[in-house]
Amino acid sequence: MSLQSLAHANACYLKPTSVFASKRDIFFTDFVNFGPKRTNRRLIDAGTNVHKGFVGFQKTRNWSSSIKSVLDFHHVDSQQSSDSKVQVANLKDILAERGACGVGFIANLDNKGSHEIVQDALTALGCMEHRGGCGADNDSGDGSGLMTSIPWEFFNNWAEKEGIAPFDQLHTGVGMVFLPQDEKLMEQAKSVIVNIFNEEGLEVLAWRSVPVNTPIVGYYARETMPNIQQVFVKIIKEDDIDDIERELYICRKLIEKKASSETWGNELYFCSLSNRTIVYKGMLRSEVLGKFYYDLQNDDYKSPFAIYHRRYSTNTSPRWPLAQPMRLLGHNGEINTIQGNLNWMQSRESSLKSPVWRGREIEIRPFGNPKASDSANLDSAAELFIRSGRTPEEAMMILVPEAYKNHPTLSIKYPEVVDFYNYYKGQMEAWDGPALLLFSDGKTVGACLDRNGLRPARYWRTVDNVVYVASEVSFFLCYWIKRYFTMKGRLGPGMMITVDLINGQVYENTEVKKRVALSSPYGKWIAENMRTLEPASFLSSPTMENETILRHQQAFGYSSEDVQMVIESMASEGKEPTFCMGDDIPLAVLSQKSHMLYDYFKQRFAQVTNPAIDPLREGLVMSLEVNLGKRGNILEVGPENASQVTLSSPVLNENELESLFKDPILKSQTIPTFFDIRKGLDGSLEKTLNKICEAADEAVRNGCQLLVLSDRADELEATRPAVPILLAVGAVHQHLIQNGLRMSASIVADTAQCFSTHHFACLIGYGASAVCPYLAFETCRQWRLSKKTLNLMRNGKMQMVTIEKAQNNFKKAVNAGLMKILSKMGISLLSSYCGAQIFEIYGLGKEVVDFSFTGSVSSIGGLTFDELARESLSFWVKAFSEETAKRLENFGFIQMRPGGEYHGNNPEMSKLLHKAVREKRESAYSIYQQHLANRPINVIRDLFEFKSERAPIPVGKVEPAASIVERFCTGGMSLGAISRETHEAIAIAMNRIGGKSNSGEGGEDPIRWTPLADVVDGYSPTLPHLKGLQNGDTATSAIKQVASGRFGVTPTFLVNADQIEIKIAQGAKPGEGGQLPGKKVSAYIARLRNSKPGVPLISPPPHHDIYSIEDLAQLIFDLHQINPKAKVSVKLVAEAGIGTVASGVAKGNADIIQISGHDGGTGASPISSIKHAGGPWELGLTESHQTLITNGLRERVILRVDGGFKSGFDVLMAAAMGADEYGFGSIAMIATGCVMARICHTNNCPVGVASQREELRARFPGVPGDLVNYFFYVAEEVRSTLAQLGYEKLDDIIGHTELLKLRDISLVKTQHLDLSYVLSNVGIPKWSSTAIRKQEVHSNGPVLDDILLSDPEISDAIENEKVVNKIFKIYNVDRAVCGRLAGAVAKKYGDTGFAGQLNITFEGSAGQSFACFLTPGMNIRLVGEANDYVGKGMAGGELVVTPVENTGFTPEEAAIVGNTCLYGATGGQLFVRGKTGERFAVRNSLAQAVVEGTGDHCCEYMTGGCVVVLGKVGRNVAAGMTGGLAYILDDDDTLIPKINKEIVKIQRVVAPVGQMQLKSLIEAHVIESSGILNFVQEKTGSTKGAVILKEWDKYLPLFWQLVPPSEEDTPEACAEYEQTTTGQVSVRSA
Repeated sequence: MSLQSLAHANACYLKPTSVFASKRDIFFTDFVNFGPKRTNRRLIDAGTNVHKGFVGFQKTRNWSSSIKSVLDFHHVDSQQSSDSKVQVANLKDILAERGACGVGFIANLDNKGSHEIVQDALTALGCMEHRGGCGADNDSGDGSGLMTSIPWEFFNNWAEKEGIAPFDQLHTGVGMVFLPQDEKLMEQAKSVIVNIFNEEGLEVLAWRSVPVNTPIVGYYARETMPNIQQVFVKIIKEDDIDDIERELYICRKLIEKKASSETWGNELYFCSLSNRTIVYKGMLRSEVLGKFYYDLQNDDYKSPFAIYHRRYSTNTSPRWPLAQPMRLLGHNGEINTIQGNLNWMQSRESSLKSPVWRGREIEIRPFGNPKASDSANLDSAAELFIRSGRTPEEAMMILVPEAYKNHPTLSIKYPEVVDFYNYYKGQMEAWDGPALLLFSDGKTVGACLDRNGLRPARYWRTVDNVVYVASEVSFFLCYWIKRYFTMKGRLGPGMMITVDLINGQVYENTEVKKRVALSSPYGKWIAENMRTLEPASFLSSPTMENETILRHQQAFGYSSEDVQMVIESMASEGKEPTFCMGDDIPLAVLSQKSHMLYDYFKQRFAQVTNPAIDPLREGLVMSLEVNLGKRGNILEVGPENASQVTLSSPVLNENELESLFKDPILKSQTIPTFFDIRKGLDGSLEKTLNKICEAADEAVRNGCQLLVLSDRADELEATRPAVPILLAVGAVHQHLIQNGLRMSASIVADTAQCFSTHHFACLIGYGASAVCPYLAFETCRQWRLSKKTLNLMRNGKMQMVTIEKAQNNFKKAVNAGLMKILSKMGISLLSSYCGAQIFEIYGLGKEVVDFSFTGSVSSIGGLTFDELARESLSFWVKAFSEETAKRLENFGFIQMRPGGEYHGNNPEMSKLLHKAVREKRESAYSIYQQHLANRPINVIRDLFEFKSERAPIPVGKVEPAASIVERFCTGGMSLGAISRETHEAIAIAMNRIGGKSNSGEGGEDPIRWTPLADVVDGYSPTLPHLKGLQNGDTATSAIKQVASGRFGVTPTFLVNADQIEIKIAQGAKPGEGGQLPGKKVSAYIARLRNSKPGVPLISPPPHHDIYSIEDLAQLIFDLHQINPKAKVSVKLVAEAGIGTVASGVAKGNADIIQISGHDGGTGASPISSIKHAGGPWELGLTESHQTLITNGLRERVILRVDGGFKSGFDVLMAAAMGADEYGFGSIAMIATGCVMARICHTNNCPVGVASQREELRARFPGVPGDLVNYFFYVAEEVRSTLAQLGYEKLDDIIGHTELLKLRDISLVKTQHLDLSYVLSNVGIPKWSSTAIRKQEVHSNGPVLDDILLSDPEISDAIENEKVVNKIFKIYNVDRAVCGRLAGAVAKKYGDTGFAGQLNITFEGSAGQSFACFLTPGMNIRLVGEANDYVGKGMAGGELVVTPVENTGFTPEEAAIVGNTCLYGATGGQLFVRGKTGERFAVRNSLAQAVVEGTGDHCCEYMTGGCVVVLGKVGRNVAAGMTGGLAYILDDDDTLIPKINKEIVKIQRVVAPVGQMQLKSLIEAHVIESSGILNFVQEKTGSTKGAVILKEWDKYLPLFWQLVPPSEEDTPEACAEYEQTTTGQVSVRSA
């Protein structure tokens, strides 16, 4: 059975009448995002005009062995008694529910209800099926729904038939209710509902069972389907419509509170309860919604608007209540700060008051629920604001503010909007993360984008006043364009659009915001009440003697590495230090060495469900600003709420802290944080924490608005060690939350225990608003005045810095590091990160976590308070011991040191391995094995051993080593990070054994793709730098990696892959892009990567085309499209919640999921990233394997794992925990000669393994045979152990955790680890591991490219290099069109060898990734418009996009293609008549393009090629642009502030060659000419281009040329160049 039988393609039936019916005055919005693999491709003939429907596939139902109960709704607003303490958000609850989706709305501007609007909404919803998700049964949708106004005519007709009086529309509320399935429980629930309504004075008029079509529902959805009813209630005592909505809101809250104490409480859920709106939704596929609810088919069901939603949940057991729309919102995206948002919402409950509630605020608490989704909680917060009297648009501006800082348009034209945002930034932390939000309260319908604008949104307006807003141009839109549209545009980052249904008006972004901002005098209030902390000078001399500084450093846990490699490095260079390899020391809890508390925390990071963002190139959307002081009642506006102090950074120096002490309004109070051990250690730490919390409580109740927790003391005392400051901050933060006081004061840490960026992040993440790291600053001052530093500066070996500059550098490095840590989780604002607890804990026990870090995940338990006190004391005593050295101890946490921390990759291990593989003696490998067996506990798997009830069997009966080694892979090490010799030797070795090597993200030389046939005595002229070769060897990497930088990714690269790996994250630095120092970018490396020699390369974080689960699914689709024979893998890094992510990836049609541990290697990375992000693969693998099994998805994917593998023991452990394949990274390099010098990032590797210097590469000692020997030794070790356990093959133990048991071993620090989760077992896959590994590549299903390739003229043209001209219709469901065609050409001819011409014209609306991976000879034209990713990865050919004729609008003012077009292009030409979206030409390296306007981030990370823009651009142009040229027309003098000037030079087009280049590209854009055939015809027919050419002398001076340093001396950019008679270019002598 192949996985293709599991892969479903859901039919999407569309009524042509509803698509092409005459359109009334309608505002239609269609926001959608990508879904999984289902491709609803219709088999149509070229030239077909009308879409007839889709051909679906037979679904094969594959039920999970255990159906997880999804009846447990955790109803979204589960209540608690008002007098109980606030319950803090728990990360485990939050991680269990993630999702992303597509949304849209239609609205009639005359506010007239019609059934056609409902029909059209359902039609649009049905067309989004390819962007939704389905469960393991391939039939239960992740969720879809519809919000409309209440169809009173329909309900009155029903009432009449039932003998019920017509409803009084003004005074009647309608509830859509999910009730328990069980009849008896349902009656109990209804009784509670009726009683509450009665108590509130409301009359229940009727109950109505909603008629549904149950058989159409999928298996899982049917099993968990609630009883769906509607309740009609009369509100007698209110006449105002807003008061009626509030009364219904209170009733719903009271019902939920009452139900929470009942056994059936979690089976009751109100989809809606309103006088205006109603929501129909369920666990349904989008095409099924209208068929499931018979009401929606009734002609009497009329509404003036409809919001629709299709959900793609990464949790594959979605719940009925979590389908959307919610009660007010339809949300597409993920709120990254949700845990902090929930905690802060709960913190402010006691302060929330408004006259509209008439004293009933306590009854409507709480305002959030951790067990609900992020969307449900955002909806809940918005609902609170709207029911309290705010407009929906104001609520959205408060909750999801735009990036208003550094925004020239806002600050100049709309200062009142800036004032609004400044006022609220101290009141409400932003709900931060990628979000496209649609909202309605029944009076207003609107849409807004988050500050990054990663969700696309475009709009159209027709002559008869119809407006359409969409993120996906759909096929029926094309029909409308021809007849109706007169204007086009798009929503950019942070923008909003609203429809006022009452007044029939559409308001665009600044109109909306200006109206809201002018409602109160925010600017006046800020000017009168908000104070800004002015930067204060740093201290100019040390405040302690050197000996005292040393004692403090010893007492507070500093090591010489911390001082020299971290603090001094930051002070001298102003940035975080870079290091290499990985983190191969034990987790802090397993270590025999004492660690600071921070080392037990790992930073969380974004992967798949939400994107990391780019602090380096897109810092304009980020801010480290934070406000100190009391946060008032946010439901009431007034000047007192603005009374706060604003800090530009959370890093305070001593003088700035002193300024805060002097602020009379803050009334700051210092609480010392030392614990007394004179009466014994046990219990002392916990007792002190309680006292600190009590002191904080009392201070706040007495009016203190600034709590300063301080471990500063005039004299350190031996019996009064410092409490770990993180423990104290967390404890006070949690105490104040639970006692309703948190909004009344801010917390500042004044501490010696903070010097690295990770330390700052932890303190802020657990509640501190700012930190004064006094000992770190003192260390900077001491370093600057030391004789060693002074000598280095005098001798010119170190840059000269003053003592002030050294401290400022340290602060600058911390700020940059904090931005990077925030960005890894996709968070833009420090104010949202504060208290968000975005960490997971490895090694702290429940009592500690519950006290100070409530809600954080600590899955393996660990240290108690007393054990933590002992560890703190072990540092403290060093300051008071007579034996204390006169210098700081080196703990060896970063670099291996004798007597220091144990490192898994150590010189002794390397020597033993080299001896074994080079001598090829089993006894030598046995010694290596013994060395590993005797090492200290280093990783979690070291705590386990095998057990078996079977009798041992002879080794001869076990599967052969040759079969086992086929499961082995090597890590994704790029050519560039390691040398050519190492890279090729590893690839040859893996190909010999049938395993797989990985190209990494640096591309690959095509010379390696052909088997060697010229080897003599181990040497080949083809690869002369290698030895030990054999005829038949191939140096190709079976796995080709596609990373965010797209280095070396060409069509030919992709079609020559056996597998293609999408690198979402890397173990050594998850959430960040790769980096290659400039000194390693040799001419050869630059050629392969299409970049410039000597220029450093930094990959963007993975957010350009994989910013969500839907877009990852699209990239998987693209790669299956170009190479249908290659399996696609997705590389993730272990962290809590990875099982949820893995489920989404499996549904996205990945063939393989790779789980990497935090201990993976890297060529270059910031030290804090290596040390403090990611989790152990043992936990990540266990969670992924078990979640996939629970949800019936395990058979879909191969599970591969890597991170610190060294032996057969590691392979067997991974197998027992569920892995099918095993990755070896650093150890493979060691086997080929690496000596672990740990200087990869310097380009000075002494044995040429990780260097590009030719003299060092010549020392490379390795041969492929060494690595072959190693892997066969590992396989034989596996065979030997299998024989001892009594098993014949690896298949028999994979996933069998019952073979594992805990070793009887004592850890130094604690006996309280709990590893039961690793030993748990939810079942075994139905297929064997071998069957899973051998299944066919997953299919995209029928696609338009199949029709293209089956066309005899096209296939003949490819086969025989002929010219062909063809025309086809295209629709939005046709994705990655031309990708498979390009793959066929590239496979046969390479990237440049095709001499034929495929001239293909498409008419219509193209789906995502149109014309991806084009090769030379492919000339593609689209008449219509396209969605995101046009021209992605194109390597040649020509692509033209032009609108249909006679559109009625001005094409150059309209967006015609989507976001992220031309991403990673390596050649070809693109001409677009119209504007593009955000992120145009990101990482373009050779393509040329002419477009007529772009969004933000144009030409970002560009390394070559040429881009011409004939219109307006967005912000942040040319960020990270290191190569290529850009020409931008600036006819209104607004361009300069929009350019990122960090790298590029801005100049007029003065070089004659540059002028020629610009003019010829514009000519090519406008017209197509042929000298041979002597004809001239329009290419795009651009009016704007034609005008520029006609008035060239007028327009040429209006162009700016953007020139990176690498292009400054080129003839196009340099006016001093002249052409010599020989045609060569030379520099004119000065």
